[in-house]
Amino acid sequence: MEVRDLHAWPATPREAEAVQDRLRPMLELGGPGPVSPRTVAGLDVAYAGDGGGTGTRLAAAVTVLDGTSLEVVEESVVLGTAAFPYVPGLFAFRELPALLDALRGLKTVPELLVCDGFGVAHPRRFGLACHLGVLTGLPSIGVGKTSFVGGHEEPGPRRGDASPLLDGGEVVGRVLRTRDGVKPVYVSVGHRTDLDTACRNVLGLTPAHRLPETTRRADRLARDALAG
Repeated sequence: MEVRDLHAWPATPREAEAVQDRLRPMLELGGPGPVSPRTVAGLDVAYAGDGGGTGTRLAAAVTVLDGTSLEVVEESVVLGTAAFPYVPGLFAFRELPALLDALRGLKTVPELLVCDGFGVAHPRRFGLACHLGVLTGLPSIGVGKTSFVGGHEEPGPRRGDASPLLDGGEVVGRVLRTRDGVKPVYVSVGHRTDLDTACRNVLGLTPAHRLPETTRRADRLARDALAG
Protein backbone atom coordinates (compact mmCIF):
# COMPACT_ATOMS: atom_id res chain seq x y z
CA MET A 1 0.00 0.00 0.00
CA GLU A 2 1.09 3.58 -0.55
CA VAL A 3 2.28 5.99 2.12
CA ARG A 4 2.55 9.71 1.43
CA ASP A 5 5.95 11.33 1.98
CA LEU A 6 4.81 14.59 3.61
CA HIS A 7 7.77 15.55 5.79
CA ALA A 8 11.40 14.91 6.63
CA TRP A 9 12.05 12.95 9.82
CA PRO A 10 12.94 15.34 12.65
CA ALA A 11 16.09 15.19 14.74
CA THR A 12 14.92 17.26 17.72
CA PRO A 13 11.74 17.62 19.79
CA ARG A 14 11.22 21.15 18.47
CA GLU A 15 11.36 19.90 14.86
CA ALA A 16 8.95 17.07 15.72
CA GLU A 17 6.43 19.45 17.29
CA ALA A 18 6.65 21.63 14.18
CA VAL A 19 5.78 18.60 12.01
CA GLN A 20 2.72 17.89 14.17
CA ASP A 21 1.59 21.50 13.97
CA ARG A 22 2.02 21.54 10.18
CA LEU A 23 0.14 18.29 9.56
CA ARG A 24 -2.70 18.82 12.06
CA PRO A 25 -4.78 21.02 9.66
CA MET A 26 -4.82 18.07 7.24
CA LEU A 27 -6.97 15.99 9.61
CA GLU A 28 -10.49 15.12 8.47
CA LEU A 29 -12.67 14.70 11.55
CA GLY A 30 -16.16 15.49 10.31
CA GLY A 31 -17.41 12.33 8.62
CA PRO A 32 -18.49 9.07 10.26
CA GLY A 33 -15.90 6.93 8.53
CA PRO A 34 -16.29 3.18 7.95
CA VAL A 35 -19.33 1.90 9.85
CA SER A 36 -18.78 -1.77 8.96
CA PRO A 37 -15.20 -2.03 7.67
CA ARG A 38 -14.47 -5.17 5.68
CA THR A 39 -10.84 -5.17 6.75
CA VAL A 40 -9.29 -3.68 9.89
CA ALA A 41 -5.57 -3.36 10.58
CA GLY A 42 -4.01 -3.39 14.03
CA LEU A 43 -0.62 -1.76 14.51
CA ASP A 44 1.74 -2.33 17.42
CA VAL A 45 5.43 -2.15 18.27
CA ALA A 46 7.44 -4.34 20.64
CA TYR A 47 10.81 -3.32 22.08
CA ALA A 48 13.85 -5.32 23.15
CA GLY A 49 14.46 -3.97 26.64
CA ASP A 50 13.17 -0.69 27.99
CA GLY A 51 15.76 1.83 26.79
CA GLY A 52 14.36 5.25 26.03
CA GLY A 53 16.99 6.42 23.57
CA THR A 54 17.46 5.85 19.89
CA GLY A 55 18.88 2.58 18.63
CA THR A 56 16.67 0.31 20.76
CA ARG A 57 15.76 -2.82 18.79
CA LEU A 58 12.08 -3.05 17.91
CA ALA A 59 9.59 -4.97 15.82
CA ALA A 60 6.72 -3.11 14.13
CA ALA A 61 3.74 -5.30 13.23
CA VAL A 62 0.56 -4.83 11.24
CA THR A 63 -2.16 -7.49 11.34
CA VAL A 64 -5.12 -7.16 8.97
CA LEU A 65 -8.31 -8.89 10.13
CA ASP A 66 -11.59 -9.59 8.41
CA GLY A 67 -13.97 -7.04 9.88
CA THR A 68 -16.72 -9.62 10.47
CA SER A 69 -15.02 -12.89 11.37
CA LEU A 70 -11.87 -11.29 12.86
CA GLU A 71 -9.79 -13.91 11.07
CA VAL A 72 -6.32 -12.91 9.90
CA VAL A 73 -6.25 -11.70 6.28
CA GLU A 74 -2.63 -10.59 6.06
CA GLU A 75 0.33 -9.79 8.29
CA SER A 76 3.46 -7.70 7.93
CA VAL A 77 6.30 -7.23 10.41
CA VAL A 78 9.53 -5.22 10.22
CA LEU A 79 12.56 -5.39 12.51
CA GLY A 80 14.35 -2.11 13.12
CA THR A 81 15.54 0.36 15.72
CA ALA A 82 13.85 3.26 17.48
CA ALA A 83 14.23 6.36 15.33
CA PHE A 84 13.69 8.97 18.04
CA PRO A 85 14.23 9.15 21.82
CA TYR A 86 11.30 8.67 24.16
CA VAL A 87 9.65 12.07 24.63
CA PRO A 88 6.05 12.30 25.92
CA GLY A 89 3.81 13.62 23.17
CA LEU A 90 6.31 12.68 20.43
CA PHE A 91 6.09 8.92 20.70
CA ALA A 92 4.89 8.61 17.10
CA PHE A 93 8.30 9.65 15.79
CA ARG A 94 9.87 6.74 17.66
CA GLU A 95 7.65 4.14 15.99
CA LEU A 96 6.38 5.59 12.72
CA PRO A 97 9.31 4.80 10.38
CA ALA A 98 9.13 1.07 11.15
CA LEU A 99 5.32 1.01 11.19
CA LEU A 100 5.21 2.68 7.78
CA ASP A 101 7.64 0.09 6.41
CA ALA A 102 5.35 -2.64 7.73
CA LEU A 103 2.33 -0.99 6.09
CA ARG A 104 4.19 -0.75 2.78
CA GLY A 105 4.63 -4.51 2.95
CA LEU A 106 0.87 -5.12 2.77
CA LYS A 107 -0.95 -6.12 -0.38
CA THR A 108 -4.29 -5.42 1.33
CA VAL A 109 -5.36 -1.81 1.83
CA PRO A 110 -7.29 -1.92 5.14
CA GLU A 111 -10.43 0.15 5.53
CA LEU A 112 -9.56 1.12 9.12
CA LEU A 113 -6.32 1.44 11.11
CA VAL A 114 -6.45 0.75 14.85
CA CYS A 115 -3.40 2.01 16.75
CA ASP A 116 -2.19 1.05 20.19
CA GLY A 117 -2.09 4.68 21.30
CA PHE A 118 -3.95 7.94 20.78
CA GLY A 119 -5.40 10.20 18.13
CA VAL A 120 -6.63 13.67 19.10
CA ALA A 121 -6.38 12.73 22.81
CA HIS A 122 -2.94 14.31 22.72
CA PRO A 123 -1.40 17.58 24.00
CA ARG A 124 -1.20 18.97 20.44
CA ARG A 125 -4.24 17.00 19.22
CA PHE A 126 -2.02 14.98 16.89
CA GLY A 127 -1.12 11.57 18.27
CA LEU A 128 0.04 8.42 16.48
CA ALA A 129 -3.39 7.59 15.01
CA CYS A 130 -3.67 11.10 13.53
CA HIS A 131 -0.18 10.95 12.04
CA LEU A 132 -0.76 7.53 10.49
CA GLY A 133 -4.11 8.63 9.09
CA VAL A 134 -2.68 11.71 7.40
CA LEU A 135 0.29 9.83 5.92
CA THR A 136 -1.80 6.92 4.60
CA GLY A 137 -5.06 8.74 3.87
CA LEU A 138 -6.91 5.95 5.71
CA PRO A 139 -9.48 6.20 8.51
CA SER A 140 -7.71 5.66 11.81
CA ILE A 141 -8.43 5.48 15.53
CA GLY A 142 -6.37 5.15 18.69
CA VAL A 143 -7.16 2.77 21.53
CA GLY A 144 -5.02 3.44 24.60
CA LYS A 145 -4.63 1.18 27.62
CA THR A 146 -4.23 4.16 29.97
CA SER A 147 -5.10 7.84 29.88
CA PHE A 148 -2.56 10.31 28.47
CA VAL A 149 -4.28 13.69 28.64
CA GLY A 150 -7.46 15.01 30.24
CA GLY A 151 -9.79 13.74 32.89
CA HIS A 152 -13.00 11.72 33.04
CA GLU A 153 -15.63 10.22 35.24
CA GLU A 154 -15.57 6.46 35.68
CA PRO A 155 -17.93 4.83 33.16
CA GLY A 156 -20.55 2.35 34.26
CA PRO A 157 -19.54 -1.24 34.99
CA ARG A 158 -21.09 -2.94 31.95
CA ARG A 159 -19.71 -3.55 28.49
CA GLY A 160 -20.52 -0.54 26.28
CA ASP A 161 -20.71 1.94 29.17
CA ALA A 162 -18.69 5.07 28.44
CA SER A 163 -17.84 8.56 29.63
CA PRO A 164 -16.29 11.52 27.79
CA LEU A 165 -12.55 12.14 28.01
CA LEU A 166 -12.16 15.90 28.55
CA ASP A 167 -9.10 18.08 28.19
CA GLY A 168 -9.42 21.82 28.76
CA GLY A 169 -13.20 21.55 28.39
CA GLU A 170 -12.85 19.81 25.00
CA VAL A 171 -14.02 16.25 24.34
CA VAL A 172 -10.90 14.53 23.01
CA GLY A 173 -12.01 10.93 23.35
CA ARG A 174 -14.17 8.44 25.18
CA VAL A 175 -13.49 6.11 28.08
CA LEU A 176 -15.10 2.85 26.97
CA ARG A 177 -15.82 -0.31 28.95
CA THR A 178 -15.25 -3.28 26.64
CA ARG A 179 -15.83 -6.04 29.25
CA ASP A 180 -18.10 -6.14 32.28
CA GLY A 181 -16.19 -5.12 35.38
CA VAL A 182 -12.86 -4.75 33.57
CA LYS A 183 -10.75 -1.58 33.27
CA PRO A 184 -11.89 0.60 30.34
CA VAL A 185 -9.89 1.62 27.28
CA TYR A 186 -9.35 5.14 25.96
CA VAL A 187 -10.67 5.68 22.43
CA SER A 188 -9.86 8.72 20.32
CA VAL A 189 -10.27 9.45 16.63
CA GLY A 190 -7.29 9.86 14.36
CA HIS A 191 -8.48 10.65 10.83
CA ARG A 192 -11.61 10.34 8.68
CA THR A 193 -13.96 8.97 11.34
CA ASP A 194 -16.00 10.19 14.29
CA LEU A 195 -16.02 9.13 17.92
CA ASP A 196 -19.36 7.29 17.88
CA THR A 197 -18.28 5.17 14.92
CA ALA A 198 -14.86 4.59 16.45
CA CYS A 199 -16.39 3.25 19.65
CA ARG A 200 -18.81 0.98 17.79
CA ASN A 201 -15.88 -0.45 15.85
CA VAL A 202 -13.87 -0.97 19.04
CA LEU A 203 -16.75 -2.90 20.60
CA GLY A 204 -16.95 -5.02 17.45
CA LEU A 205 -13.25 -5.81 17.79
CA THR A 206 -13.49 -6.85 21.47
CA PRO A 207 -15.75 -9.94 21.53
CA ALA A 208 -13.83 -11.71 24.30
CA HIS A 209 -11.08 -9.51 25.72
CA ARG A 210 -10.47 -5.97 27.00
CA LEU A 211 -8.26 -4.94 24.07
CA PRO A 212 -9.22 -5.13 20.37
CA GLU A 213 -8.26 -8.32 18.56
CA THR A 214 -6.32 -6.14 16.14
CA THR A 215 -4.07 -4.91 18.95
CA ARG A 216 -3.73 -8.33 20.59
CA ARG A 217 -2.66 -10.06 17.40
CA ALA A 218 -0.32 -7.31 16.24
CA ASP A 219 1.30 -7.32 19.69
CA ARG A 220 1.83 -11.10 19.51
CA LEU A 221 3.25 -10.86 16.00
CA ALA A 222 5.72 -8.15 17.06
CA ARG A 223 6.83 -10.03 20.18
CA ASP A 224 7.30 -13.27 18.27
CA ALA A 225 9.41 -11.46 15.67
CA LEU A 226 11.70 -10.03 18.36
CA ALA A 227 12.01 -13.39 20.09
CA GLY A 228 12.88 -15.10 16.82
